[in-house]
Amino acid sequence: MDRNTATPAASHEGAEHHGSQPWLHQHGVEIQHYGTVRQFPLGLSHDARLYACQRLNRLLADTQVLHALYKKHHWLVRGATFYQLHLLLDKHAGEQLELIDRIAERIQTLGGIAVGDLRHVAELTHIPRAPDGCEEVPAMLSRLLEAHEIILADCHDAAADIAAQGDDGSSDLIVSGLIRLNETQVWFLAEHLVDTPLLRV
Repeated sequence: MDRNTATPAASHEGAEHHGSQPWLHQHGVEIQHYGTVRQFPLGLSHDARLYACQRLNRLLADTQVLHALYKKHHWLVRGATFYQLHLLLDKHAGEQLELIDRIAERIQTLGGIAVGDLRHVAELTHIPRAPDGCEEVPAMLSRLLEAHEIILADCHDAAADIAAQGDDGSSDLIVSGLIRLNETQVWFLAEHLVDTPLLRV
């Protein structure tokens, strides 16, 4: 039998099953379903943790789409301000990527399942799909600002509702993490859409 197709069970009789051949094409049962939470001793009720995971997963999906938009526009931006925007959009994308990890890890901390498959993300996001091609730069920036606003509106609502259920940790993440970062990025983007000449003659 070809060594590349052999399974570990095909090794010599009586020999220990050790070697360099990976155990490929393994499948298993789903040990926790999406939309459920495990019981952790966090001092929070099951319902409070389940609700927080639902709201955080919506924000996680939207944040993943926003990150993807930033990367797309970072690649496609053009024109006289290419260099400045190319760097700025990539900086914002990196900050959003760090935020994605923080949201996902908070969901896991609550005993939930963080949405990770991009096909699942597409089912959950509230952010409209951008054209597959390249837009003009002002449209790119406006699209990013609209995505930020969708996320921020959901953040304000979610933070209040989650805090009312006693989950201060998730509420704090939304306020100190999502809201503050998204507001700052909105400021940096919006200033690029102000039509102010460098000189008046």
